This record gives sequence, structure tokens and C-alpha cells, in this order.
Amino acid sequence: MIRLFLAVVGSLYLLLALWCSFAPATTSLTVGFALKPGSGQSEFLVVYGGLELALGIVFLWPLYQREVVRYALVVCIIMHGCLVLFRTIGFFLFEGIESTTYSLALGEWLIFLISLGVCLTQHKSTTTSAK
Repeated sequence: MIRLFLAVVGSLYLLLALWCSFAPATTSLTVGFALKPGSGQSEFLVVYGGLELALGIVFLWPLYQREVVRYALVVCIIMHGCLVLFRTIGFFLFEGIESTTYSLALGEWLIFLISLGVCLTQHKSTTTSAK
């Protein structure tokens, strides 16, 4: 079940990497960025295309190596916990936030809460069976 969850998250990140890499103008406008030619386009490609691809690979990795399931799950919790924290702060700091941003926030919260719940459930069952 954990591997399936991580595979879904990883697949979402691969799709985001493709979207950010092959349609940066559309993607950036959707999230409220205006890309400056040259450096802005390069940064968006690297940070959004490259980083999303790396995250996709990390979350898909447990499909090939069962031993890294816990590692990928912890990375998922840490990463989405940080996203949730900063997204929530942003909602208090900034006005004029559009619906796409709220949709992203909802997805980040869901992934964070599901991954945290799975981790806590797994830890509880491991602790119980060790007794």
C-alpha cells in the first residue's frame, strides 16, 4: 500500500516535471509567475522541471528497491510538511491568491497528511509487533 501511494505521488511529480519543462509559459502563468527571458526561463526549467523530476524519481524508487520505502516516505513527509508550512504562511502574508494555488495547497495537505498517517500507522504496527 505504501509503495502504491508513493508511486502515485512520484507519477504526479513526473507529470509536473514534464508540464514545467515542455510548457513553461503556461505552467508559470498558471501559478502566477512571469518568466523573464533567459535567466527566468532557465531557473524555472531547472527548479520546477529538474526538481520535480528528482522528486518523482525518489518517490518511484521503492517500486524497484523495497528497502527504500521508509526513506522515500520520510522524504515525502519532510518535503510536504515544509510545503504545507510555507504555503500556510503565504496565505496569511499575501492577498490575491488564485484558485490554482488553493488547489495546490489542498494536494500538498493531502499528501502530507496521508504520508504522515501511513508512517505513524506503520511505526505503531512495527512497535506493537516488536513487543
